[in-house]
Amino acid sequence: MKINRDDLQQLIDSIYEEDAAEVYDFIGYLNMKREREAIGQIDFDSFFNDKELINQVQKSREERTNGLIYDQKQGLKYLQKKTKEFEKILG
Repeated sequence: MKINRDDLQQLIDSIYEEDAAEVYDFIGYLNMKREREAIGQIDFDSFFNDKELINQVQKSREERTNGLIYDQKQGLKYLQKKTKEFEKILG
């Protein structure tokens, strides 16, 4: 199935902000899945039973829900703010 990437980009651009994080995670999952398939080491049983991984995913969802995950612009603003605070401490 041939997908027009411009159409895909338009769909991504129209996603609600709160759903964008899930799409991002899913794309990351797909990329990881392809990489593992390429080396022939995909093991879904251990993947789905990995308690540490499950905890990380749950924590990530909680952080997104609580607004603790920043996009690029938000991250830059946060770093700039922290840099200014640090510079004030140093005098």
